Amino acid sequence: MRQWNMVVPIAAPSIAAALVLTLCPTAGNPSEGQRPAAPARPALQVTAVVRNLDIAWDLTFLPSKAMLYTERDRERIWWRGSSGRARVVARTPKGVWHGGETGLMSIEASPRFAENRTFYTCHGHRRGGTQDVRVVVWRLNKRATKARQVRPLVTGLPSTSGRHGGCQLAFGRHGRLYIGTGDAATGTNPQNLKSGGGKVLRVNARTGKGVASNPFAGADNAMKRRVYTYGHRNVQGLARRPGAGMWSVEHGTYRNDEVNRLRNGGDYGYNPVPGYNESVPMTDNGLPGRQISARWRSGNPTIAPSGAAWMRGKRWGKWQGALAMSVLGAEQLRILRFNGKGKLVGQAVPKRLRGTYGRLRAAVLGPGNSLYVTTANGGGKDRILRIRPRG
Repeated sequence: MRQWNMVVPIAAPSIAAALVLTLCPTAGNPSEGQRPAAPARPALQVTAVVRNLDIAWDLTFLPSKAMLYTERDRERIWWRGSSGRARVVARTPKGVWHGGETGLMSIEASPRFAENRTFYTCHGHRRGGTQDVRVVVWRLNKRATKARQVRPLVTGLPSTSGRHGGCQLAFGRHGRLYIGTGDAATGTNPQNLKSGGGKVLRVNARTGKGVASNPFAGADNAMKRRVYTYGHRNVQGLARRPGAGMWSVEHGTYRNDEVNRLRNGGDYGYNPVPGYNESVPMTDNGLPGRQISARWRSGNPTIAPSGAAWMRGKRWGKWQGALAMSVLGAEQLRILRFNGKGKLVGQAVPKRLRGTYGRLRAAVLGPGNSLYVTTANGGGKDRILRIRPRG
């Protein structure tokens, strides 16, 4: 993995979110009168490739360069061909439920889509008086005119009012499916290994069972066998860094949104009990055992980051290999640069994507290493943006 040269000091986590400059100042003490040089950044071209959506939550690309994307509250799945032609392939699917922050959320194509035409969603579900959040397997027909539910893969992820129902999907090595979940605003969930809430689960994408190398693979509880990491609050993004495993993006309380490097069996330290006490630290190092600290924190106040993607391609210049992170609350795209050891060495907010498009939700690297970002402002005016370096 490429090592970044440290050309600017890093902002202390407690003030990182308050910075309004494009590049954050850094920890360290440069000589008086000296000003660290800003790294070269690519000029960006931003194009709206899809319009008139409502809370466009996530998107995924198919081998044909076609795109599938979701609308959270309208409960719709769209297909868009590489030529720009688009159609709804699933509308208000049976059992799908939306409320609060929950609805038709993450979507991820199978790595074997060319063979099996399957993809996965994570969404709220209700039947009678029972509701949960679940991962479901779908199949798109050959004409790309209709998608049908094949079977539920993982059910029973906790759901209450819809708060903290975030659910993000990403494939890792060997076709393993990672599932990042919210804690359903229930204080005991993040540390309860028998609950799927406040976790990152790792499952076999064919069976939904936990994989053999998971930390609790021998447990007598099926959900515990799926647990990869725990002690999370509300996982909003998952992104696999080439050669450095899976990373997560997580909403904080009133402070400390987090980017975490995930480690098998890791406890990330959230434990908001008794009740649902959001004054506790996001990473409580007073808990039994060892807790893993975040690689980036927003400080106070939070900015509500969501989807994220690792940038590839020389055209991105100094941002090649960086993490591009969509931000809801602060309405920006934030670029985080980490060195090969996973240490933060710089961050930037491109001017073109600072407040211009409102709340940014998903971030996915697509064909030609262009970055695709969705907006989540509501009112039927949301868009999917394509971002790429000029020239």
